[in-house]
Amino acid sequence: MIQGVRESCLGGGGLRFELSIPFNNGTGIVTPPTALTIDVAETVENKIQRLIQENPVIIFSKSSCCMCHVMKRLLSNLGCTPTVIELEDDEISALPMEDVVPGGAAPAVFIGGECIGGLESLMALHLSGNLVPKLAQVGARNFLYKF
Repeated sequence: MIQGVRESCLGGGGLRFELSIPFNNGTGIVTPPTALTIDVAETVENKIQRLIQENPVIIFSKSSCCMCHVMKRLLSNLGCTPTVIELEDDEISALPMEDVVPGGAAPAVFIGGECIGGLESLMALHLSGNLVPKLAQVGARNFLYKF
């Protein structure tokens, strides 16, 4: 067992790993541990839904997507480190975003379990001044960054 990693068994042949990396943002608040669940019996749709619920900010992307890089840079510059999941072409259709982006195209960003959409939607949210408060609301900002 690696220091800071706790492992437990799940039903259906899965494993759950909790990675504890304490981060103190200077106000005495320490971030909770990050959990990674691997369940071999879980469907792609269920994995995606679980990942959306477990991560305050998550980007689903294709491996060679330059728009995902732009999303990561924007969020990073705002003090947020998103979880990034690269999907295969046949997995993109499992993204629950048909109502936001027809065809369920990637990259797609979810904040606090809510589908924001693609890069254009994320930029629109930022330009309207609503992105930073939304990130703060879900606890996804590192408040060491000053604005």
